Amino acid sequence: MGVVNTALSVMAYDYPIEKLSVYLSDDGGSKLTLFAFMEAARFAAHWLPYCRKNKVVERCPKAHFGSSNPSRFPETDQIKTMYESMRVRVENVIKRGSISHDYITKQGESEALSRWTDGFTPQNHPPVVQVLLENGKDKDVTGHGVPNLVYISREKSTDSPHHFKAGALNVLLRVSATMTNAPVILTLDSDMYSNDPQTPLRALCYLLDPSMDPKLGYVQFPQVFHGINKNDIYGGELRHVFEVHLPGMDGLAGPTHAGSGGFFWRRVFYGCPSETPEMNLDQRVSHSIKSREVLAMAHHVAGCKYENQTKWSRKMGFRYGTLVEDVYTSCLLQGEGWKSIYCNPKRPAFLGKSPINLHDFLNQTMRWSVGLLEVAFSRYSPITFGVRSISLLSGLCFAHYTFWAIWAIPVTIYAFLPQLALLNSASIFPKVCPSMHPLALYY
Repeated sequence: MGVVNTALSVMAYDYPIEKLSVYLSDDGGSKLTLFAFMEAARFAAHWLPYCRKNKVVERCPKAHFGSSNPSRFPETDQIKTMYESMRVRVENVIKRGSISHDYITKQGESEALSRWTDGFTPQNHPPVVQVLLENGKDKDVTGHGVPNLVYISREKSTDSPHHFKAGALNVLLRVSATMTNAPVILTLDSDMYSNDPQTPLRALCYLLDPSMDPKLGYVQFPQVFHGINKNDIYGGELRHVFEVHLPGMDGLAGPTHAGSGGFFWRRVFYGCPSETPEMNLDQRVSHSIKSREVLAMAHHVAGCKYENQTKWSRKMGFRYGTLVEDVYTSCLLQGEGWKSIYCNPKRPAFLGKSPINLHDFLNQTMRWSVGLLEVAFSRYSPITFGVRSISLLSGLCFAHYTFWAIWAIPVTIYAFLPQLALLNSASIFPKVCPSMHPLALYY
């Protein structure tokens, strides 16, 4: 249900409905996830007008109804009952691992779910692009339009590398280009949700400000986490990143992308003209996103062979070659001249989850460490490429990130060496001789 709450929270943004589209990437290709979003699409017809009418601030249903001091409106109990009913249906389906025919209410839903055959596996399956809501055709219960909601599961094959999250993001870039081609893109992880319906307007204040640098490529919001114990013994809030590092980089060429919560100009990822005319920046999509031509093109660009012999991942889109595509892509974009800006409003734009136990924390740390070292020792290492292509200070900032894992060596030595020296009555510091007194006084 987490990803459903994420989608509903951004669908309810205070932003013109006709300009808003939400694309979900399901890398596992699960029909249970598709079913959950079919349920979310039905619930959105009630949730969106409820938020709009009552000016609800917390537009994530779980956060709104689970608040210790929830806002009460005449429709609150009714909407909460609908949400709980949806949650129970989704959780029952997940628990059983199959979808009951009683839950399928439309012919189109049955056809969409029929794509999952016996040969359909998470590692080997064709692309699936399913339009769940279309602006201009689907309406909420008050007769107003709804944002586009599109489910995407890119093609997977054991013969082709999938490039982890970067590969999924590039498919989202291409599919959204063929369907709506909006000039601004928000990347948001499924474990985060919108905490402020005004966030797009805050981002556009920077992106559309004529006094800003024309090479401003994206606006980065911090990740703020909830559910962490007050002592935060594992450092899950990452305060050193979001309260020290990123604000510091904001004074240079701008902060690195944090993997989530970034509003990008689409043109940032199109470093060269696209080989496909339908994906050009100036291409205006005039067909219905449910039309045969649009869906055919969307399935084509979601294929695992599409990137072969193209500039994707080298000059276009998110870059491959590491588990931390956010830092790597940010470094290369700044090397191309793009800049970024850090926006940290009083009310957090996004809230999410962070590891709260040692096992999850170590898994996350290992993944980050491996990915950052892949960048550090790559062809585009910040020590060489960054210092030369961006600036000395910005390059060193990126180097601080990429060599982060190596800090474990001096920290471990510092943690044990003084105690061992004390137990063995040994000195780890040189003795001060008379000739060193002036130097000692100086320090």
